[in-house]
Formats: sequence, structure tokens, C-alpha cells
Amino acid sequence: MATEGLRMLLADAARSPWSLAGAAAAVALLWFAAWVLEWAWWTPRRLGRALRAQGIRGTRYRLFTGDIPENARCNAVARSRPMPRGDHDIAPRVLPMFSNAIKEHGKVSFTWFGPTPRVMIPDPELVREILSNKFGHFGKQRSTRIGKLLANGLANHEGEKWAKHRRILNPAFHHEKIKRMLPVFSACCEEMITRWENSMSADGSCEIDFCPEFQNLTGDVISRTAFGSNFQEGMKIFQLQGEMGERLIQAFRTFFIPGYWFFPTKNNRRMRAIDREIRMILRGIIGKKERAIKNGEASSDDLLGLLLESNMQQSNGKAKLGLSIEDIIQECKLFYFAGMETTSVLLTWTLIVLSMHPEWQEQAREEVLHHFGRTTPDFENLGRLKIVTMIFYEVLRLYPPITFLTRRTYKAMELGGIKYPAGVNLMLPILFIHHDPDIWGKDAREFNPQRFADGISNAAKHPAAFFPFGGGPRICIGQNFALLEAKMALSIILQRFSFELSPSYVHAPYTVITLQPQHGAQIRLKKI
Repeated sequence: MATEGLRMLLADAARSPWSLAGAAAAVALLWFAAWVLEWAWWTPRRLGRALRAQGIRGTRYRLFTGDIPENARCNAVARSRPMPRGDHDIAPRVLPMFSNAIKEHGKVSFTWFGPTPRVMIPDPELVREILSNKFGHFGKQRSTRIGKLLANGLANHEGEKWAKHRRILNPAFHHEKIKRMLPVFSACCEEMITRWENSMSADGSCEIDFCPEFQNLTGDVISRTAFGSNFQEGMKIFQLQGEMGERLIQAFRTFFIPGYWFFPTKNNRRMRAIDREIRMILRGIIGKKERAIKNGEASSDDLLGLLLESNMQQSNGKAKLGLSIEDIIQECKLFYFAGMETTSVLLTWTLIVLSMHPEWQEQAREEVLHHFGRTTPDFENLGRLKIVTMIFYEVLRLYPPITFLTRRTYKAMELGGIKYPAGVNLMLPILFIHHDPDIWGKDAREFNPQRFADGISNAAKHPAAFFPFGGGPRICIGQNFALLEAKMALSIILQRFSFELSPSYVHAPYTVITLQPQHGAQIRLKKI
């Protein structure tokens, strides 16, 4: 009877195009409803039961949004309350919802990122196993369509595509190539210092907010080192990327709504416009650089030149072996985001922390003056700055630019005696591990660079407990670039100035993609 009725319905639909279209729409609507039900209800319930059955506790799932509204509420409360100066126990303020989850459910617990459970992995040994990704089952979390606008290069790729990009990019970040960029680092720093000196009062002092200063410095450096003579066009990209980052923060609040990217909101339209403009500028720069290289006119000392040269060598005339223009555009966008943000926030927190701990500021200055006097720092002696290096490591431990990493299980996987089903996010909490007294000792939340006197592997109870740049084969390709740039900048500052926190400085770390001071970094400089 039912079969006969269905046959008659289809026959009627076949006789009328409008009926056929209506039937197709009904089928599509039913399919979409079933997909949403599976994605937003059945799968989260199944994954939650699987985790709880093994003794992992966590928050209660809320349809569609998970813990995103609660996270926003906790952040708003935390950000309304500044911290005492000199207090480096920043985790409860920076990641308040996760701090609450640890208190209520234990270190190994889970929260909900939309309809996906996110399990915290606080054990450095398990973090090392995940980052080594020996079996290929711990992949990067899928980037949203909106998130890819900021950067969709090497950091987001998987498998063979990642291997190809890493192979082609590696020569650009070889230490000998980075060494040749040192004069650019120095020139950009000198321009910044000159600007500060010109703004000083009669007594040789001034007050500066270091957040925009270091953003401009690192933006200038990456523009010059990435694009060489095209650095002015590069600075335009830097400005556009900054606006894109601010708009992405707004967009992330609604990312869990299926298809939201396609809504013609003002924010979405502006992000698309920024993306088109960045692509247009980069396409022009890349085209000019390619033509210059082919004509033997260009120096390949800048990152883009080195990348294009490596790409030509690797592809050997076969397009599939190299990177496409679109791939190169995405890698250039990543140069900006990773190259600018990491060094900028590292320098900002270093100046803040050394202002709080003048005894370490003085030790660092003595070391810099011992190696360089008042001359421009050179590559060999920058590598010999032990105290400065210890200070940077300790700042990266207490104030890591990225506070956590995530990986995703793509099949059922056992880790630390727990069987994780496919589709679970694993949170690698850099900030919590870096501040854990069980790993770093009773002074874990105090500033003590001396802990790194014997190197990174001997600083904590576990050699893998320090990972501000990630770890394993996917460790940040630009970490040596970032640290060398930071050493150059700090050395030149220490040669010329002493510094202390301004009375207007408010200690309030928070995250806007990276870890930043919420109310700026107001510091008083005094010429020496």
C-alpha cells in the first residue's frame, strides 16, 4: 500500500515540474534536518557518553553552542578585574572557563567547543606523543572558512600537502639566510629608537605604550624581510591584516551557526573586501618578484625571493611538485600573522616583566654591554647572550603568545590508557602546563630565569614541558627568526635606556588570538 502510494506520488510529480521541484526541496530539507540532528545532538551525546564511561568528567552539553556562551561570560567577568602588579599567576584570568573546569572536574576534563568535546591533556609526555603524531591520527583541528581568511598556510595543512610546503619553505628559514636579514632587524630598531629619543623631555625621559610600538616594529621587519624593496606595499598588507584580525574576533562569536559566512552582514562583506585587496597586492608583488628572478635582476635575500627560488628548484618545471600562486599568497599571509604577532607580544611582555624585576633588567644590560658595548649587535655574539636567552624563555613560559594548541582524533585512538573516539578535540594547554607546580616546582608562578641556566630540557621535571612554539615535526618554522629579532631589539633598547612601569599601567593579560596586555603596556623610558 505504501509502495503504491509512493509510486503514485512520484508519477504525479513527474507530470508537473513544479511538483518535482517541491519534492526535491522536501527531500533536501529532510536531509539537512537529519544532518543537523546528527551533528548537533546524536554525535555529541555519543561522544560525551564514551568519555564519561572512562571516568573523564566534564561540562554538560548545550545544543549547538556548547560552552561558547559560558566562555564569553567568564572572559567578560575576568576582564573586568585587573591583577596586582608583579603577579604572574595569569591562567585564571586568561582562561577562566578552563580554570573553572579543572577545579570542578580535574586536570583531565572536557568542555564543549560548539558540538565537539574538547579534552584537556595536561601531561607533557602525552602532549609530546600527540605532537610527534607518530601514527597520523592526531590532526590539526579543521579551520573554519572564516578563520582561513587570516592565514591558511603551512600551519593549517596536513599530510603530503604539509610535507611539500615545509620542504619548500625550509630553505627560506635556514639560519644562514636569517643571518643575512640581521641588518634589516638593526635598521628597523634604530628607526624606532630614534623616534623615541626625539620624543624625550629635557630630563631624557618619556612614557610610551609599547604595544603599538612593537607591532609597528615587527610589522616593519616582516614587511622588509618578506618583500624586500616592496616593503611599502607590505606595510599596507600589515594594516589590512590587523583589521582582519579584529573582525575575525567578532566573527568567531557566530562561527557555530551553519552557513553564517554566507550571510551578507557588514562584517562578512568587509572581511571579503579585505581578503580581495590583500590577494591583489600579493599577486602583484609575487608577479614582479618572479619576473625579476627569471631575468636575473632580483636578490633572493628576502623571504618571498627565497620561497620563489626554492619553489622553482623543487618543482623543476612540473607544477604539481611546487606551490601554486594561491599557495604562495597564503604563505605570505602567514608570514605576517605569525612573524609579526609572536615577536611583538614576546617583546611587549619582556619589557613589562623586566620593569617589574629591575634586578634582571640590570643583569641583562650588563651582559649586552659586555658583548657589544655601544656598537650594533652582531650575529655571533647575539647567540652568546645567555642571560637574555634565559629571560626570553622565562617570559615565554609565563606569557606564551599562544595559550593552547588543539589536535583532533580522526579515528579511535588510545592515549594514556584512555580510548578516544574519532571526532574529539584534544586541548594541549600550554599555559597550564607552563604554570604547573608539579612540573616546574613551588616557584612555578614566579619569574625566575635561572631555571633555564642549564637549558630547556633541564628546566622542569619533564623535558617536553616547555613548548611555546609547539613541538614535534610541526614545531614553528619561524622560531629562530622570531628569537633573533627579539634579541636584536632588546639588546639595542638595553644599550640606550633603563625602563620602569608607568603609574598608568594596569596588569591585565588577556587573549585576542595571542596573549596581550588588555589596557596597553605603558612604560617610562630613561636615557642612559
